[in-house]
Amino acid sequence: MTPGLNLDQIYRYLVLSPWIIFLAYWLIASFKTRSTEKKESTSSRYSVMLLMVLGYYCLFASGNPIFILHKRFLPLTEGLVILGGVLVWLGIGLAIWARYHLAENWSARVTIKVGHELIRTGPYSHLRHPIYSGLLLAGLGTAIAFGEVRGLLGVSFMLAAFTIKARKEEAMLTAQFGSAFEEHRRHTGFLLPRFR
Repeated sequence: MTPGLNLDQIYRYLVLSPWIIFLAYWLIASFKTRSTEKKESTSSRYSVMLLMVLGYYCLFASGNPIFILHKRFLPLTEGLVILGGVLVWLGIGLAIWARYHLAENWSARVTIKVGHELIRTGPYSHLRHPIYSGLLLAGLGTAIAFGEVRGLLGVSFMLAAFTIKARKEEAMLTAQFGSAFEEHRRHTGFLLPRFR
C-alpha cells in the first residue's frame, strides 16, 4: 500500500467521490427539462422509489443494525477496494454520458415530455437504459469495495427497481413512438449493451 494512503482514503476518493459528482450533476441538469405531457401514477412511482431507497440504504448505511448484512462476501483488500472504485467511476461516467444525451427529455419519473424525442445517440445506440446500467455498475463497484452482504442486497434492490421502471418506460415509449421504438429495441440491449 502507498505510504500515507489508507483504505479509508482510497475508499473516499475512489468510491464516494464519483457518487457525489453524480448527485451534483443530476441536481444541476434537473433544472433544464421539458414540460411533462404524460406521467406514471403516483403509486407506481413510489413503489419503485421504495426499492431504490432500500437499495441505496443497504449500499451506504454502514450502521445497519441487522448483523447478517455486515458479513463479508469478499475480503477487505486494497486491490478489491480499487477495483470497486474503478467500477464506480465507470458506472457513474456511463450514467452521466447517458444523461447528457437525454438532455431535456430526462425525468426522474416515467414520463413523456412535450416534444419528446427518441434518443439513439451515444450510449443509447447500444443500450435502451444506460443510466440504469451505469448506476447498477456503480452499485456493484460500491458493493465490491465494501465487500459486505449489504452491498449485494442493495444492488439487488436497485436491479429490481430499475427493471420495473424500465419496463414502464418501454411501454410508454412504445405507445408514443410505435414502430420506431420497436426497431430501436431490436438493435439495443435492455441493461447490457448489444453491438450490431
